[in-house]
Amino acid sequence: MQSRELSVEGAIEFTPQVFDDERGIFLSPYQESTFSGATGHSLFRVAQTNHSRSRRGVVRGLHYTLTPPGCGKYVYCARGKTLDIAVDIRVGSPTFGCWDAVLLDTETFRAVYFPVGVAHGFVALEDDTVVSYLLSGEYVPENELALSILDPELALPIPGDVEPVLSERDLAAPTLEKAASDGLLPDYAECLAIDSALRS
Repeated sequence: MQSRELSVEGAIEFTPQVFDDERGIFLSPYQESTFSGATGHSLFRVAQTNHSRSRRGVVRGLHYTLTPPGCGKYVYCARGKTLDIAVDIRVGSPTFGCWDAVLLDTETFRAVYFPVGVAHGFVALEDDTVVSYLLSGEYVPENELALSILDPELALPIPGDVEPVLSERDLAAPTLEKAASDGLLPDYAECLAIDSALRS
């Protein structure tokens, strides 16, 4: 498995080795030794796993968890193809406001690690795209927040040949600037402390 640091501090892309023969394929989307070698720490204790299936054009996000409690994620695409997006919304982070995007598909089976305080969104590029997540916390509706993935200031790489399909919640989500002015964004130092506590 190979790893690559993204433009968002602490967010990392992982690419496993895919074993292909006449029976099909085999791979490991997560490997502790590679993860700890790339991050300097182990993965969080997994509290919940999520599974989504989307048709082409579905856009989910940008989603994040109120901090505290915060939530780390490890995400990969089990079927189809998606453009996965990480946005640093941690106030005080050296990469605050920066984003990076990774193509997740069933050829490379790349995965992305999102530390606490990094917002996550994706665009399904094929019908029946399945995204699987490992999460450090369980879903609590009142703790789940969203930012506009269509925020013109962020200028995220939504493909021009895709007609975006968003939920009402995501359509109504505020811009990064509005969320910042309303005090809805997580603090960088607090996110680092929570990340550390999740591994203990």
